[in-house]
Amino acid sequence: MKVVIFAGGIGSRISEESHLRPKPMIEIGGKPILWHILKLYAAQGFNDFVICLGYKGHMIKEYFYNYYLQNTDFTIDVATNNITYHKTNADNFKISLIDTGLNTMTAGRLKRVQEFTGNEDFMLTYGDGVADVDLKALLAFHKLNNKIATVTAVKPPSKFGTMEVIGDVVSSFREKRKEDGSWINGGFFVLKQEVFNYLENDSDRIMWEDYPLENLSNDGQLMAYKHEGFWKCMDALRDKNELEEMWSSGNAKWKNW
Repeated sequence: MKVVIFAGGIGSRISEESHLRPKPMIEIGGKPILWHILKLYAAQGFNDFVICLGYKGHMIKEYFYNYYLQNTDFTIDVATNNITYHKTNADNFKISLIDTGLNTMTAGRLKRVQEFTGNEDFMLTYGDGVADVDLKALLAFHKLNNKIATVTAVKPPSKFGTMEVIGDVVSSFREKRKEDGSWINGGFFVLKQEVFNYLENDSDRIMWEDYPLENLSNDGQLMAYKHEGFWKCMDALRDKNELEEMWSSGNAKWKNW
């Protein structure tokens, strides 16, 4: 089964890092967050990826073009350029790297990789979010309901703590509680090929999260797989630092490999 990943956006809300590299290449624990996403999928048996490139996409291409070399010990005879490979730590990823345009919106990016998704259901996610989602359970839920699209619904923690103040006295303090109970789009979709019927011929200026998902919902073709576990989107530098702290402290809840 193919896994499509949106990796073409500029990442303006994390410009401290994204002015140098595409957002999916921002590192957590010395590895791009995109690598973490590939690893969490591959650990559950999904290792055939289609990556939608855009902003600074050449950096993602170069990273994976050199991936085997970077993760393998070798001996090189510089006189002949003959290389003998030794131990490798390279992962079993199959990756199609597709340029979907610099300014293309997400619906257009998905439309542009249609030919690479095969003839069966496929998965879709964003290049900046990690979670401990049970992908096989997600897929089973999708097949059971037999709708065109399934989205993983999550309840994110608040970015800020809350206080209850009586007079000038703080009567209670709660750091990073859950939000008001509303479910949001956490990515980690499963889609049927019929989803492309919801993408107009010229979808480059349309967000996947707007008309396509709204129309799927209006037609009763969008199911929500409710995920109560860990989920984190690297939207801003604060999020990046929190993910880095989780990784360095050995508490990376998305790490399933």
